[in-house]
Formats: sequence, C-alpha cells, structure tokens
Amino acid sequence: MNRGKYVFSQVFEFVSHNDFLKCVNKYHGDYKTKSFSCWNQFLSMSFGQLTHRESLSDTVLCIQANAKKLYHLGIGSAISKSTLSKANENRDWRIYRDFALLLIEQAKILYKNDSQLEVDIKNNVFIIDSTTIDLCLSVYPWAKFRKTKAAVKLHTKIDAKTSIPDFIHISDGKMHDVNVLYFITILPDSFYVMDRGYVDFSRLYQIHKSQAFFITRAKRTLDFTRIYSLKTDRSTGVICDQIIRLNGVLTSKHYHHEKLRRIKFYDAETKKTFVFLTNNFELTALEIAMLYKHRWFIEIFFKWIKQHLKIKSFWGTTPNAVKTQIWIAIATYVTVLILKKKLKLEQSIYEILQILSINIFDKEPLNLLFAKPSLQYFKEQNYNQLILFDL
Repeated sequence: MNRGKYVFSQVFEFVSHNDFLKCVNKYHGDYKTKSFSCWNQFLSMSFGQLTHRESLSDTVLCIQANAKKLYHLGIGSAISKSTLSKANENRDWRIYRDFALLLIEQAKILYKNDSQLEVDIKNNVFIIDSTTIDLCLSVYPWAKFRKTKAAVKLHTKIDAKTSIPDFIHISDGKMHDVNVLYFITILPDSFYVMDRGYVDFSRLYQIHKSQAFFITRAKRTLDFTRIYSLKTDRSTGVICDQIIRLNGVLTSKHYHHEKLRRIKFYDAETKKTFVFLTNNFELTALEIAMLYKHRWFIEIFFKWIKQHLKIKSFWGTTPNAVKTQIWIAIATYVTVLILKKKLKLEQSIYEILQILSINIFDKEPLNLLFAKPSLQYFKEQNYNQLILFDL
C-alpha cells in the first residue's frame, strides 16, 4: 500500500490532515499564505525532530539538500531559514498545541488497556509535576527566572496508567508550581499525585470539593492533631496510618476543618521515610504509598523527552517560537506512539525513533522496515525508563 512512498510521508499518514486543518482554521493560521502553509511548517519542524537536527539552520540545510524530494515528503518546495523562522515566530502556537492534544486523546484510547500501575484500581490516576529548561537571559529576556538566568517551565500532568501526558502548560521559570492547579480541570473520583511543592491547602481543598483525591507529601512543619490511628502492618513499610485535623489558623481555615489522612512509610528500597497526606480513606496505606511511588514516572518522562526530543535548545527566541517548537515536538512524539500501537511494533519508542532517523528517505513500507532482523541491534543505553518507552 505504501510502496513508493518515503518513510517520512508514511509516518504522517497516521495523523488526520483534516483534524490539523481544523486547528489551523480556528486560529486563521493560513490567512494570506501563498505557499508555505502551517502543514508545511509542521512537517519541516517534525523533520528536524525525526532526523535529530541540532538547530534551525541545520534543519533547513538538510531540507534544501533534498529539494527534489520535498514535494513527496509533503513539505512542498525548498524553504529558507528566514521563512521557517518567521513562521515559528508569527503563526499562533496554539495551532500546534490543539493538534498535539487531539493526538494525545487518540493515543490515550489506543493505550487505555496498557496500565502500568501496581495498584489495581479503576480510578484515573494523574501525576503532576514540572521541569525547568535553562536559557540564556540575554537571548530570552521574556523568560527571566533569576537575576542572571532565564528559563521556561513545562508544567505537566500525565496519565499514570499509560504514561501519556494529557496536560502541558508552558510558563517562564518564575511561575510557582502550585499555580498550575488553576489551569487543570479536576475530574471526580480521580487521583492527583504531587510532591510537596504543590501543598497549598486552599487548592487541595478545591480538589477535595470536586470529589477527587490528592496524594502528596507532608511538609515537615505541618501542624496537626491526631484524631485516631488505624491498624498497620509494619512489615509492609507502613509505620503509621493516622486520621488528623490541621491546627494552623490559616491552613485549617483553607481546608475548612476537614479531616485528612497522614501516612508514614519506610521505603526499604531507598532506605528513606516518607510522610504522605491524602483525602482518600478507602485505599490501604500501602496502596497510597505505591501510588505516590508512581510519581517517578513523570521524572523519567521529563528526562526522556529532554534526551530524545529537541527541546533542550530552542530554534527561535520569541515565546511563540519556543512554544511552537515544544508542541510540535510533543505532537511528533505522540504520532510515533500512535504508529507504534497501530503497527503493533515490538521496538521501544527510542528504537523506533533511531530507525526512522536513518531511514527517513527510504521507500520501504513501515511494517517491512521494522520487521528487519538487522534492526534488532538498536538498544537504549539507559534501560531505567518508563515501561511505555519499552513497549
């Protein structure tokens, strides 16, 4: 079916061009555009991602070197650095955000039965955290972080069952993590797992009020009164399981004097003791501890995308260009997730990306390309990664 088509073109047959055009039309992205459309821009930037280009100049040079193939790649005609740079700076980044979110919803459906949780529950489980990408203050003055530094933050919520991000908010480095809770829609009966940087009892109460559950770490200075304790089995690592009420004037007021659950847990693997707070009284203390342990999924996700997607260094300096690059990188990554599931590939995402990068101009059908025994030598150097990336 795909014989004669370039590998690059085959990859993007797994996404809907009509869905993309809906996102473009919503923000009038192609208004007065004569040749280099938003789709051409998306494919050009995705080409840079899949071929591991290091800069905008590097991407354009590689595209220009293959000028005769561009029509069949879907990129159109040869482009200049200024054309691509101008498009990244001026075309609304929300086009690529909305498209990436559409792809994420499709991927979540495909992976919905691939739960990685060690706790058997039907509830949604989300992990919230952020990662900071350092920048040069003189080049990115709009992203001021400290006196001599600039940075952008990726505030992310991932589905712990699939390890697929379903919310990303990009801010400057100064935005406090807890403020992102204003932008997240809380779903009833869902669990939200966060570190203690998100402990703000007025916002935690909003999660509680939405009939959802939070699991976070208690701050050392937490002032509380123990109402009663539940029985524990210390051989599991659970030291205590307490029902408490907050004492502080402001904290108790912000949480409206509701009860909370405080769990102290010793992790034999790390030889560390953790104190958790939650508003869930149904799961066992060990299940609460295990759900929090899954928070490391998002840490590994951040590490992985920084290593394998081109977002550690940016190819533009304006807020619009930075956000465009991040969202196209996410969209490209999720496209590969969709491709992997639909083709039932055994290779990890890392292996798939490596194979695509060196075969991007081949014309072999993808199912045959990934069936080659000679490609089995592609192995990730670091196997300490999410199960999703090994699927």
